[in-house]
Formats: sequence, C-alpha cells, structure tokens
Amino acid sequence: MPNNFQMPDLMPALPEMFLLTMACIILLADLFISDKNRVLTYLLSLATLGVTAALTVAMHTPETVYTFDGSFVSDTMGDVLKVFVYLVTAVAFIYSRDYLLARNIFKGEYFVLGLFAVLGMMVLISAHSMLTIYLGLELLSLSLYAMVAFQRDSSKATEAAMKYFVLGALASGMLLYGMSLIYGITGTLDIGGVHTAIAGLEDSKQIVLGLGLVLVIVGMAFKLGAVPFHMWVPDVYHGAPTAVTLFISTAPKIAAFAMIMRLLVEGLGDLHAQWQDILIIMAVLSMLVGNVIAIAQTNIKRMLAYSTISHVGFLLLGILAGTQAGYSASMFYVIVYALMGMGGFGIIILLSRSGFEADKLDDFKGLNDRSPWFAFIMMILMFSMAGVPPALGFYAKFAVLQAVIGAGLTWLAVVAVIFSIIGAFYYLRVIKLMYFDKAEDTQPIETSMDMKVVLSANGLGILFLGLAPGSLLALCTAAIG
Repeated sequence: MPNNFQMPDLMPALPEMFLLTMACIILLADLFISDKNRVLTYLLSLATLGVTAALTVAMHTPETVYTFDGSFVSDTMGDVLKVFVYLVTAVAFIYSRDYLLARNIFKGEYFVLGLFAVLGMMVLISAHSMLTIYLGLELLSLSLYAMVAFQRDSSKATEAAMKYFVLGALASGMLLYGMSLIYGITGTLDIGGVHTAIAGLEDSKQIVLGLGLVLVIVGMAFKLGAVPFHMWVPDVYHGAPTAVTLFISTAPKIAAFAMIMRLLVEGLGDLHAQWQDILIIMAVLSMLVGNVIAIAQTNIKRMLAYSTISHVGFLLLGILAGTQAGYSASMFYVIVYALMGMGGFGIIILLSRSGFEADKLDDFKGLNDRSPWFAFIMMILMFSMAGVPPALGFYAKFAVLQAVIGAGLTWLAVVAVIFSIIGAFYYLRVIKLMYFDKAEDTQPIETSMDMKVVLSANGLGILFLGLAPGSLLALCTAAIG
C-alpha cells in the first residue's frame, strides 16, 4: 500500500504544544518542590501562560489556517478568545494564591489542573471537527471536576464535585449522541463538511438531523449553565472553594461561546430557523430564573451563580439573532462577563481569611468603613453587572439588545430589559450593604500587594473600558468578520 501520510503543519498549534509540554514539566517538577518553595509552581504557571500568550500573538495571521487534516483551525476569533482565556486564568491564579495559602491547600495540583483546563479550552476554541470539539471539552471538563473536589477534607466540595461529574457525564453523553446522529446523516465529522452536506440534504433525513441538533444544543446548554440545564451551577459555585469557583465561572464560558460558534453557526448555520426558536426559549427562561431566584439568595456565591445564568441568557440573545452584529455582540458580552465575574469573586477572596469564607451577603456590610477603596471597586463591578452606565456591562447589554432589535425581535429585547431591571435589585442590594449598613466584621483586610494591585486594575479596567468601549467592541467585530 502506498504511504499517503503527509506531515501536518504544526506551527498553528505551537501554543497548544508549548502549554502541554510545560504543564507536564510543571507536574513532574512539583513532585520535587517542597511546600515552602511551592511558589515556584505558581510562578512557573504564570510564566507559562505569559509565554503561551506571546506565542499566540506572534503566530497570528489574518488568514484562516487549517491543519491536522482540517480538524484544527487557527483564525482571528480563536486567537482573541485564547488571549482572554490566558488573561483570565492568570488573574485567577493571582487571586487564588493567598486564599489557598490560608487554607493549607496551596498545592501544585491546582495550577497543573488549571493549565490542563486551559489546554482543553484552547483545543475547544480551535476545533474544526466534532471529534476535536469533544476531545477539548472532555479535557476541560475532567480538569474542572478534579478542581471542584480539590479541597479533599471538605464534604461540601466533594458533594459539589459528584453532582458536577454525574450531570456533566450525562450532558457529554447527549452531546456525543447528537454528534453521532449528525455524522450518520452527513457522513463527515468536519465542521465545514457538515455545513456543505446539510445544504443538499433530502427531506427524509431532516427529522434525524433535527434530533441530533436538539441533543447537541442540550449538551452545550449544560456547559453554559442555561435553563433548564442549570441545576448544577448554584451547587457547584457554592460548594467549590472560592478560588475554584472564580476559575470555573469565567474562562470556560469563553470556550463555551467558541463551541457554539463552531457547531451551531459554522456547522449548522443553515438550520438557524430551527435552533433560533430553541435558543429564544432558553434565553428567556435563563433571564427569568436567574434574575428572580437570585433575589432570594443570602449567599453571595449562590447569588452570583444565578447571576451567571441570567448573563448566559443575554449571551444567547446575540447568537440567536443570527447576524454578524449579533455574534460579535455575544463575543463582546462573554469577554466582559469574564472580566466582571473575575473581579466579583476576587472581592470575595479578598474578604476571606483562614477559617472564614466571606460568602454571605452580610459579610459585605460596612465594607466602606473597613476599606473605602475596595468598596468602590466592588461598586463598579456591581453597577457593571447590573448594566448601569458608564460601566462596561451596560455597553455589553446594549450591543446585544441592538443586535436582537436589528434581527426584528423587538419583543425579545423588551423582555430582556424588563428582566435586567429586575436583576438590578440584587446587585444594588450589595452596594446598599457596603455603604449604608454597619460592619459586623471589623477585622482588618490583609492580603498581598499583587492581589491588591491586580484587583484594583480589574475594577478600574471595567470602568475605563466602559468610558471607551469602542476598541474592545471593534476587536470582537473584526474577529467575527
């Protein structure tokens, strides 16, 4: 038999290969690093993310490049999303250090699992085959399951990890079954091939294709935390250590957006009329359930979990619009949400200390008396999440609503605005507690200088980008175009 094997072009996947190599090196090196020198693992992990980001930027080209027999794609959208994944992960590591040290769980496993999760996100973002999408998703999911159970002596964390694992396995099975049905109908795993095959598909096969589409959407909705597949979100956010909650609530959402773009938009775009109706129902339910149930929460981690569900509803609005403006608005929204969520959980970590989790709303009472600066930073973050101008969150919601109205779905934009106004209540309640209630906890806030500097930059960045949102929105528009 003739040997037809051709060596694929490895250069587009150089950042992934570098990150994989370094994650394995850090995993082995950590075995020989004593607990008192564990900071070396932390610094190596940050350096790895920095070099990977530099490689991604250096390797960027305006053209779309395919390699590994078309199963891997390097394009502008992927590169922009990857850079934000590196940024969010690096900040999550910085925020987590003091938290992990205070609880004697400053272990190499946290950082190694985080790096492998990032690798899964990178593969997911650049996937151009249903098989590659599934491989990236599983690498990400398995890393997150282990991170949630990372605090071994916590029964709450173990319970959250079990729920996450069981429900995640169920969702992965549905996604895989949906992909197998689409493969059976189209005869290809390639995203571009699926798009081409659907265009010439006979009517008799549309029912099976529709079933495959529904199962794929169910799998993706679970990963995003959209209603009615949201049941894991509040329990996992509450049960996991706050350092882990910070990570799983931000960066994976960026990768999930990429998965939707690759599968629904690039692969199943011709079925837009079918999946638009499904996404409308999920978006409305997510905004309803997220915003209404969040009002009843007394635990801020659970409140932010339901807040995430409502933000996912807004994210879906741009995608269901089915226009370039809608896709770029959704990309803008998911990046803004990751930056806001990062800061919100960062403040919770800031107020926590050994033996004390600042996860109750009452723990924020009188924060202005204890630390006026960080009360101001939290106020910016809460205003941004509520969509109050001039914070960045306002422009994210505005861009999505504009896209929905442009697609002729004005009624949906009105519904979204109503739910957004309802949701403003629980964000403003946090500001009221910080500025108008007397502090129950008068302990001084002690944390490292790098945490203070990065958290301050996080909050101020939300404010300044809100005053000039054009550059980030233009970047998203160029990436989608």
